[in-house]
Parts: sequence; C-alpha cells; structure tokens
Amino acid sequence: MTVSPLIWAVTIVVVLGLLAFDYIFHVRKAHIPTLREAAVWSALYVGIALAFGVLVLVFGGVDMGTEYFAGYVTEKALSVDNLFVFLIIISGFAVPREDQQKVLLFGITFAIIARSGMIALGAAAIDNFSWAFYLFGAILLYTAIKMILDEVKEDSDEDSEGVFVRLVKKVLPATDEYDGDKFFTIENGKRVLTPMLLVMIAIGATDILFALDSIPAIFGLTQNTYIVFTATVFSLLGLRQLYFLIDGLLDRLVYLSYGLSIILAFIGVKLVVHALHENELSFINGGEAVHVIPEITTAFSLSVIIGVLTVTVIASLVSPKGRAQAAVNNAHHEARAYLEMTYRAFEQERDAMYDKMLAHEKIVDGLPAKYEDIVVAEHSVRELLADAHRVHEARLAFNERGERSDEQPDGLLVTHPDGTVATDPGGTVITLAEEEELRETREAKRLAREQARAEHAEARRG
Repeated sequence: MTVSPLIWAVTIVVVLGLLAFDYIFHVRKAHIPTLREAAVWSALYVGIALAFGVLVLVFGGVDMGTEYFAGYVTEKALSVDNLFVFLIIISGFAVPREDQQKVLLFGITFAIIARSGMIALGAAAIDNFSWAFYLFGAILLYTAIKMILDEVKEDSDEDSEGVFVRLVKKVLPATDEYDGDKFFTIENGKRVLTPMLLVMIAIGATDILFALDSIPAIFGLTQNTYIVFTATVFSLLGLRQLYFLIDGLLDRLVYLSYGLSIILAFIGVKLVVHALHENELSFINGGEAVHVIPEITTAFSLSVIIGVLTVTVIASLVSPKGRAQAAVNNAHHEARAYLEMTYRAFEQERDAMYDKMLAHEKIVDGLPAKYEDIVVAEHSVRELLADAHRVHEARLAFNERGERSDEQPDGLLVTHPDGTVATDPGGTVITLAEEEELRETREAKRLAREQARAEHAEARRG
C-alpha cells in the first residue's frame, strides 16, 4: 500500500504535537512525576500507539497491520532495554531527580531524529542494493551474539560518560556542578559546560548506537517505510513516563537481554533468508535466488516475538536471580519508607512495615555469595537497613517510657519535618546537617556564578 504525502504530513504533525505537548505541560517546569502521573500518561501513549495500529489494520489491511504491531512490539522491547543504559548515564552524572524529565525528553527527541535518518538511509539502501538485507542481517546477528556474551561476562563496570563525552571534556572547559538546567555557566570568570549539557551529549551518542540495531531489526519485519517510521516513533513516545513508572523495577528483568538477543537473532536469520530469495550476488548460487528455505511470514514473526518476551518476563520474575533482585529492591524500599514515616502515622503500621522489612532483609542476608553484586549495586540498601534498625530501637525505648517516638536518634537526623528523607543529588540518604552543608555550598557557588556573570557582562560593556 502506498502512503500519500498528506498522510505522511499529518503523521509528522501529530508526532511533533505530542512532543510539544509533553514538553509544555510536563517537562518545562521541573518536577518529580508521581507514580499516578507516570502510569496515566504511559497508558495513554500505549493506547495511542494501539489505536493507530487498529487504524492501520482497518485502512491498510491485515498484512500492513500485522507488520506494524510486530514492529511496534519489537521496538518497544528494545526501547525498554535502552532505559537500562539511560538509567546508568543519568545515575553516573547524578542528574537531579526533578531535571531527569528534560534529559529523557531530549533523548527521546534525538532518538526520533537519529532513527528517522537511519530509516531514510535504510530505505534507500534496500531500494538500490538487494545485498543490504545481508548487511542488516549480519548486524543483527552480531548484536545478538554480543548481547549474550556481555550478559555472560556480567561486566557491571558501565561507562556512564562514553568516549565522545570524555573527548568533549578534554577539548572544552567543563564543571562538575549543575546550574539548574542551564547548559553553560560562568566559573572562575570563564564560560564552561555544565553536566546537563554533557549528559545530553552522552544520551545523544547512545541514541545513535541504539539506532544501529533498532532500524535493521524493524526492516527485517517490514520494508514499508511508513510502517517502519510510525512503529519506531510510537515505541519511543511515552518512554519518559515509562522510565519513572518502572524505575526500580527495570533490574528485575534479569533475562531481558537474553530474550532480546533471541529476537534479534531470529530477525537476523529472517533478513538473510529474505536476501537469499532476492539474491543478486554472483558468488552465491551464481547470482540466482535461493529458495531452499521458505520465507518467514510476519504473522509468525509476531508470534515468536510475543512468545519470547512473555517467557523472558516470566522467567525473570520467578527465577532465583529475579527473586534475589526483588528482595533487595523491597528491602531498600521498605527501609526508606520506614525512615520517612513520622509519629503522625499509626504505630502499628510502622511495626507492620518493620516486620516486612525484616522478612526481606532475612532473604537478602541468606542470598548466595554470587548475588552479592546485586546487593552492592542497590543504592545504600545496607546503610538504610542499619539506620532503620537504630530508629526502631529508639522507638521501642521511647514507647517503654511512655513517650512520643517521633524523634530520631542523635547522629541520624535524616528526616525532614514533612517526613521526607534528605538525599544528595545521586539519591544517597544523608543527614540533615550534611544536606544543609551541601545546600550552603551550592548557594555559595551560585552566588559566585552570579557575581562572575555580572563582572563578565560589565567587562564586555566596558
């Protein structure tokens, strides 16, 4: 089916409108999305993608609709895997929680631009060179093997900056201090890059790498450029909300990389088989087509993709490694929730929460040594558990004396009057005194930057 320029134009306007809406109403004002907000908007974007798929099915036919849904599911799964890397980069740069939305929206927007360029190049290559299917298939097979090897190595030393960011920092002056969401600031009288610009450079460079396996994967399911574009774009829209919705649950999907590697390898084989059917390379069967292996249908591909993802998710959730990760996550969450609760809450609720924390802590302590890296990787979980125990002991002592227990022990003042816990930009729990010291340091640096800007402006006027 040929898609008219009018439909292309309307589609692009809708995509741009959704991006603009996301920025104006959600991202422009820095804030931390609530779980409800993330859930509602994630469901809305998925609903839009599914509704669009139904329209394709109705007006484009069963084949076109099946191609769209196969592409959308594949690209969505790859996008979720990409969130792991986004999480590493954002954590590595210690992006303030309220500014993470802007970083993610930039990453999504740049990904759409980068993948649109890749789609145009891929479509041109397919139209002019039949051997492009061999190339795309080889890329996917290489990526699948590399994903499995990386997973087997279990190398946790991720590079959050990347080569390009390190090169930029060597060539251009940069600071380690954020200045709100500004890309540049004045430090020691000089204009320097802020971590906000550097983290966006890192995200952008990563987006380009992601596109190298994402685009060949969907071209393996359909050669309809419109379907390739829309399935890719709709899989990316809503990724920001999904990040905040499943943040903390991503690492539960311990076998996702294995599932994705199987899917990419399957599509790689599909591409090679298709290339054999349209073979024009003289050194393969004398330049004649090879029909020994039948073409893999899109409907069969969709069933394989959904089946592999279903098995992968279930295996992750019920496996010993997945349960180990769940125990660590739960212990972290409950220890933090316990610390945040004040006397305004019911004492029995605190006791019930403490008992749940103890149960998960017992599971964590009983984990085999091979899972210790999961415990270490979970941000300050052991420190939080120790703090919770100290607070609980102080509560018991207060209760035995018939006194209120809303005060925390000396040296462990981490809770604000509103019940929230003090943290540094990286999310590590700190004391109120440390938080105040950090605030004073930031304010002093802010004032110094304002003074430097004023002097810089004065010097330019002079």
